[in-house]
Amino acid sequence: MVGIKDIANQAGVSISTVSYALNNSPKVKEETRSRIMKIADEMNYIPNMAGRTLKRQQTNLIGVYLTNYGGSFYGSLLEGVTKTLGRHGYDMIVCSGTKSHLFLPEKLIDGAIILDATFPTAEIEKYAERELNIVVLDRELESEKVCHVLLDNQAGTTLALDYLLAQSPTKTYIVTGPDHTYDSNIRLAIAKQELERFEHIEYEVLEGNFTKESGMRAAKKIAEKNEKNVAVFCLNDEMAIGMYDYLAKTDLEIGKDIRIIGFDHSEVSRYIQPRLATVDYSMYKWGAVAAEKILALLEGTPAKSERIYTTLIRGESVEGVQD
Repeated sequence: MVGIKDIANQAGVSISTVSYALNNSPKVKEETRSRIMKIADEMNYIPNMAGRTLKRQQTNLIGVYLTNYGGSFYGSLLEGVTKTLGRHGYDMIVCSGTKSHLFLPEKLIDGAIILDATFPTAEIEKYAERELNIVVLDRELESEKVCHVLLDNQAGTTLALDYLLAQSPTKTYIVTGPDHTYDSNIRLAIAKQELERFEHIEYEVLEGNFTKESGMRAAKKIAEKNEKNVAVFCLNDEMAIGMYDYLAKTDLEIGKDIRIIGFDHSEVSRYIQPRLATVDYSMYKWGAVAAEKILALLEGTPAKSERIYTTLIRGESVEGVQD
């Protein structure tokens, strides 16, 4: 591998001059810098990231930890992160898996934004105690050294259920997400709390995992009971869309026999018919606010935790097709 010593020998200058040139230092004349950069390019020089990090103690990289990259869910969130970081001279890398956790203590990144249910809380707290910069989007920690940017799941869940129950369903179903995810657990807890306030309302919890397939399985269970005027609260849109796919093969009418509401206002939900009712929030803002918080931590500024507000999107999947 070509190093700066090789470039220095080829250019007939010192190693420090090459280093200054590669880092756009004003200590090197533009003519010299251009010549060195040309030689580096011809020699296929690749900067040693680890070495530069050790010297500068800064990478200008923020790691965004995700459980997986599946579906379109993360697109707007990552756009909000990368555009906000970019305005301040930082770049983003998306991380997944336990090996990438070492990027934090080894200082290969300057901070982390975590939306990864598999990232152990104890590990996050340990890194926070070492003064590493961390923003979490998927859990509440008691540590004052970790900043939280969370969705207002309580308000969103309440809006969804109030809208469903206004249609006077004979029974209400809740289709859950994975039991290890913060958003799913909070939505489920709030939904049960709201429904148990009304003794006359019968409800049942069906297991899901935020996938279209689990929504189809839930729809099958409901359809087999041949009930009418039932309400279904899917804790994300993906499962609601799965219900659409299954119910399309039955005689049950969405918005009349089965009233469905989702959560997330995903891109696909905006185009299916009848229009899916759902709970909306700005994924872009969620990412942008998370980036703002990590930048504040990097500057040594106190970063207050924040919640991203939710709103109700009405749809024919609940109210039915109006004549």
